[in-house]
Amino acid sequence: MVAGTLAMSGPLLAVRGVTRAFGGVEALAGVSFDVAAGERVALIGPNGAGKTTCFNVLGGQLAPDRGDVQLAGQSLLGLAADAIARRRVGRTFQVAATFASMTVRENVEVALRGVGRDAGLARATLERAAAADLADRHAGTLAYGDAKRVEFALALAVDPVLLLMDEPTAGMLPRDRRALMDAVRMATAAGIAVLFTEHDMDVVFGYADRIIVLDRGRVLADAAPDAVRADPRVQAVYLGEDAA
Repeated sequence: MVAGTLAMSGPLLAVRGVTRAFGGVEALAGVSFDVAAGERVALIGPNGAGKTTCFNVLGGQLAPDRGDVQLAGQSLLGLAADAIARRRVGRTFQVAATFASMTVRENVEVALRGVGRDAGLARATLERAAAADLADRHAGTLAYGDAKRVEFALALAVDPVLLLMDEPTAGMLPRDRRALMDAVRMATAAGIAVLFTEHDMDVVFGYADRIIVLDRGRVLADAAPDAVRADPRVQAVYLGEDAA
């Protein structure tokens, strides 16, 4: 089990009272939740709910005004994004980013070397991401959906205990969405925790073990998918809308 290599007496990821304001407006207002090793947790909510801000705090792109983020009991506050990656936190973004002039394999080799791992693991990493068929193609020639698969491989290159995935299936065909999320499911079977945002509610309810709903920077609900679907507060602010 991947997460078993870390000493833990509690949740793998613990978010405690995280607050972040922009120009006096709180994008996050005391957000708290946990993610266990091997758990798939979806973070959803209407536009402006604070999802991307939350991800940026967790990934080290933003510092919170208050609160704490702990990985296996150790605070991540004050660490830059690359230092958090070396703590084995993988991250994908809404817009996939690769080195366009390199092949897909070369992109993964760079990512592996960046965290001190053997570049010879590139092929196995691409296979884990259901992207081995793209290995010899130049990243700049990929369709958007294929680029998302490659970005998943880059996130796996850090040998993650935690994956932060921001809209992982955006722009993908339904068949490709299923293939990618099936690969994510296999990753959690190996003990990797996954926290993901997603626009497609079929993906959210089909793959999440638990769903956290944000509204105006606060946690509105945190429960199993069936309970979230039946929650009248969630129905009122989010479900049935096209917002993500």
